[in-house]
Amino acid sequence: MSLIKFNKRLPWFNTDISDFFDTEDFFRDSFWTKSMVEQPALNIRETDKEFHIELAAPGLSKNDFEVTIDDGYLNIYGKKSDKKEEKDKNYTRREFNYSSFKRSLLLPENVKEEDISAHYENGILMLTLFKKEETKVHKPKVVHIG
Repeated sequence: MSLIKFNKRLPWFNTDISDFFDTEDFFRDSFWTKSMVEQPALNIRETDKEFHIELAAPGLSKNDFEVTIDDGYLNIYGKKSDKKEEKDKNYTRREFNYSSFKRSLLLPENVKEEDISAHYENGILMLTLFKKEETKVHKPKVVHIG
């Protein structure tokens, strides 16, 4: 087997591939495999009192999501299925589509697991995770013995 110098400046190839053609990466990055395993984009923003998570999932409804907390992990599931059927006197055409994803995030210890809010608007699932009140560390008090 020999390696051949690959021209990555060709317009139909991704610009962030290596100088050598790698068939495994090429087929893994092809259109059909990306659509089967692609995960929705996720943004996490932290403020003093809460974490804000935004997950891009256009085309879904709020009923297509399931958000759970299990053993310190925030799990976000999404699934969508669609069926179409067209009948004519000489043929029947049926099409279906099913897609799903799962994102799991390890929660920090300072998140109130019982106090999480979520809503879905304009293709974005927005979650707010509230932080626990910080317990102030008191300096040890010295007791004088008399």
